[in-house]
Amino acid sequence: MSKPHVLVVEDDEVIREATQLNLERDGFRVSTAADGEAGLAAFRGERPDVALLDVMLPLMNGISLCRRIRAESLIPVIMVSARDDPIDIVVGLEAGADDYVTKPFDTVVLLARIRALLRRAQRTAGPDEESGPLRFGDLEIDPDGVQVRRSGELLALTPTEMKLLLRFAESPGTVLSRDTLLEGVWEYAWGGDTRVVDVHVQRLRNKVGPGRIETVRGFGYKLRPGPVG
Repeated sequence: MSKPHVLVVEDDEVIREATQLNLERDGFRVSTAADGEAGLAAFRGERPDVALLDVMLPLMNGISLCRRIRAESLIPVIMVSARDDPIDIVVGLEAGADDYVTKPFDTVVLLARIRALLRRAQRTAGPDEESGPLRFGDLEIDPDGVQVRRSGELLALTPTEMKLLLRFAESPGTVLSRDTLLEGVWEYAWGGDTRVVDVHVQRLRNKVGPGRIETVRGFGYKLRPGPVG
């Protein structure tokens, strides 16, 4: 079995080499780049399984690089920022990132998040074994084929968006809290930032229709099972 391949794009040489060493010790194959343009070239040339992108990069920043990668691929992307600024975090997630970590980060946490993303990408499980398509108004979800169609048109969902939608589809009409979604989709047994959930729900809404996933203020979100007017 081949080792999972991680692309690390980081301009700080010390952080880049330390991250590479820790990932390789944990069984990953690692490619590195020191700026955004080199990172894009490495992504296109090597097609990694997951990308770890620093926000502040020379030549092309991490946000722009994330958008370029997302335009070409659905691979998991983790943004790394030196600042725990809500604006930076939200912008990174809206650019298409699946998750983020802030510096200085705990290597154990980083490894856990990478592995969770890879599991999500490799085996996005449906609500039931060998279940047929699920229909919610104009939305059709095929858990076995891991496909979603809206009014017959195939939607391009990232693995995280697909897992999130399947989690909603397990309990249509049931309100799911942000913490429940963090644990079920992102596998944050230790808790996490609920902004990750909010941004991904918004991205998912843009694809499946704005009225399909309803916000229940103060509680969370639920999938509306019937027609949406």
